[in-house]
Amino acid sequence: MARHWNPNWPVLKSYDIEHLARIALPVGGLGTGTLSLGGRGDLRDWEIVNRPAKGFVPRDAHGTRANTPSFVLRTHGAGGSTACRLLEGPLDSHDYEGAIGSPVPTAGLPRFRRCEFAAAYPFGQVHLSDPDLPCDARIESFNPLIPGDADRSGLPVAILRFVITNTSDSKLTVSVCGSLPNFIGTDGSIRTPCWDGTPLATGACKNRNQWRIGRKVRGISMHSEGVAPEAEAWGTLALTTTAKRGISWRTAWADRSWGDALLDFWDDFSEDGKVDERKHSRSDSPMASLAVRFSIPPRQSRAVTFLVTWHFPNRMTWTPAPAEGCGCQDGACEPADNRIGNYYTDRFADAWEVAEKVAEELPSLEESTRRFVSAFIESDLPKELREAALFNLSTLRSQSCFRTPDGYFYGWEGCHDSAGCCPGSCTHVWNYEQATPFLFGELARSMREVEFAHATDEQGMISFRVNLPLSRAREMGKAAADGQLGCIMKLYREWQLSGDEAMLSRLWSAARRALEFCWIEGGWDGDEDGVMEGCQHNTMDVEYYGPNPQMQGWYLGALRAGAAMAEYLGESDFAEHCRSLAAAGSAWMDAHLFNGEYYEQEIRPPADPGSIPAALAHSMGARDPAHPELQLGAGCLIDQLVGQYMAHICDLGYLHDPHMVRRTLRSIVQYNRRAEFHSHFNHLRSFVLGDESGILMASYPKGNRPERPFPYYNEVMTGFEYTLAAHLIYEGKLKKGLKVIAAVRQRYDGRKRNPFNEAECGHHYARAMASWAGVLAFTGFHYSAVTQTMSFADREGNWFWSNGDAWGMCHIKNSRNSWKVRLSVYHGELTLNAFGIHGKGETIFPTTRKITAVETITFRLER
Repeated sequence: MARHWNPNWPVLKSYDIEHLARIALPVGGLGTGTLSLGGRGDLRDWEIVNRPAKGFVPRDAHGTRANTPSFVLRTHGAGGSTACRLLEGPLDSHDYEGAIGSPVPTAGLPRFRRCEFAAAYPFGQVHLSDPDLPCDARIESFNPLIPGDADRSGLPVAILRFVITNTSDSKLTVSVCGSLPNFIGTDGSIRTPCWDGTPLATGACKNRNQWRIGRKVRGISMHSEGVAPEAEAWGTLALTTTAKRGISWRTAWADRSWGDALLDFWDDFSEDGKVDERKHSRSDSPMASLAVRFSIPPRQSRAVTFLVTWHFPNRMTWTPAPAEGCGCQDGACEPADNRIGNYYTDRFADAWEVAEKVAEELPSLEESTRRFVSAFIESDLPKELREAALFNLSTLRSQSCFRTPDGYFYGWEGCHDSAGCCPGSCTHVWNYEQATPFLFGELARSMREVEFAHATDEQGMISFRVNLPLSRAREMGKAAADGQLGCIMKLYREWQLSGDEAMLSRLWSAARRALEFCWIEGGWDGDEDGVMEGCQHNTMDVEYYGPNPQMQGWYLGALRAGAAMAEYLGESDFAEHCRSLAAAGSAWMDAHLFNGEYYEQEIRPPADPGSIPAALAHSMGARDPAHPELQLGAGCLIDQLVGQYMAHICDLGYLHDPHMVRRTLRSIVQYNRRAEFHSHFNHLRSFVLGDESGILMASYPKGNRPERPFPYYNEVMTGFEYTLAAHLIYEGKLKKGLKVIAAVRQRYDGRKRNPFNEAECGHHYARAMASWAGVLAFTGFHYSAVTQTMSFADREGNWFWSNGDAWGMCHIKNSRNSWKVRLSVYHGELTLNAFGIHGKGETIFPTTRKITAVETITFRLER
């Protein structure tokens, strides 16, 4: 590790100055929104006001373009030498040209010449240096991320620590000053700031800043007296420091024209490293500044910590971008019951209280987060796998996800620049990701509660997009075949991981109905032969007609999971029926869909298109079901074995002939992988270009491509690639699986794309969290709280494990005739009756072992 990084913080990957332009590390809590630490040290993408806001950097509306959130350093050394610098690195070449100069608001401020970035999410560090300065600077930023503890991981705060190192041989007096406009009333979208349509120039927002001294923090509290309290963008902000001495502040900048407000600030701060109060007659969005001055001995370092906290309680239901000039959709204000609120805002009175509580617990929050990240990256997982799994956890904290006051967790599919993309915790997209259940089991279980207790109707149809509030959960009234069947497998997964029998008993009747829904007249398997034949809406946003491997795999997995849950609950007849259908369906699929190299779709138009149940057909599919377009047909699909992928994760065994499974995976890599894309035609979205490599969604190596295949067949999307990679690893194809993952991460290299934002239909796409499945596959980790057993692959090493409520490390060493195991719990509690190594046997403990944090047990497993 380079000596200039924080020695107490883990570093997984560092980026040089050529790979900083796209970096934006989200800093915020689960369900709170985030702002991002840019690669050069800037603060960008302020997405804290209940909606996405890519590119949004708040400004003082009556100041200059440079009056944006920023931190500035002043040094005063021997002989009276003084220097001031923006605490940011140099601009990228793309930041030079704009309609009125550089598009970067702070472009005219002097900045550091050299810059590097290092990260092990959620920790981000920026190192700044300049040969003309007597010091180096390091920006450290994070938000607590502690698996198994959603509350402490759900704090609306950006923690910013500035570590200044005196590189000279004499004492240095240093000041760090942060500035933030009170932008309450704006959210980065096109809505007007004060919600009621009143132009900002009238001063109607009446935003106010106040200097406050608290128990643990000092700083500026921000509120509004003009923004309507029911507005989505109404709330509070705070800019505070944990420093006790050397503090100066101003609650407003000077009211001057021609950019002279910034000139006044620069002159004031440059003079003595302090800021003095100014009066601002137009106080719509006053700019606040908070400075801390301190001394640093020669060759020593000192740190100062700032907190940016927020509190915006008025989240609205699945709201798209509003109409221009109005705070509501289509010019009409939203009904009161469209306000669904935020879980995090019910925990705190305002942003100031957030700052006080975070400051009080900061050492513990930092240590708990460090312990998790260090354990994970110090495991023996390959680096590309650690990077893909860890960096994609940022999605859980983006505006793709939120929690309502009742604690339920929801997700968009992803985010457009200023609105969520594809609402309703879409069941088929969220089928793929594995981060939530294995790191925050409480949140995953809440999603199952929503799906089965609220979104499932009396017939068993699950609305694959849940509406909000929950009283309208079933309004969509459409079922997705893969989404519905995946929900059954996810319920099984959550039950196994938690052992929550009460949850299973409570939701089982709905889950059983959801399986039985497959057998309705004209349905997916209307003749109950174990084969999916009907109109199957799916994650390709079309309907497949006829048997196909993708939906059939989900069906077989759901039947297996349903049988296991039914048997446990004493419903043996239903369990046997599910098992017999699964066996028949598996045999039929292997016999009829496998072409010797991979599985194909048998396109089978319905005999009577008019008889298709309304809940099964979406408007995005074939216009004429009698002659359906947008099918897979003879294509080699990247996730044709997705049901088997999920079955491996759930420890449900093989759904298909294992030899056919492995041959199919080999074919997918052989036919769908592209080493470069210079000659590749793609008529839709492009997530891979030029010299980059990736796995196509589908190929047609045997010809017979439909004139109009399913729309995404020419694309490359990371969530599907991770699914394939994890499955390859499960089947022992480690090098091939890791090569797929490495290619993805090479595309997200900081220069071309943001390493913390893998896109599909929108930023921070949920499916990309399938990357966590690679961890499960490589370690072979399985845990059942029902049988209280844990197992790993027969591979030596030091492995991170997590089951959603507890986590720790497991060290496995092959020692002659036995395996030596050292199992540690770092968080939560673990109950074990047995421990196994796949294919090598297991140890059954004489009595149930209950291991609590922080505790380690050692034992041997005879080979």
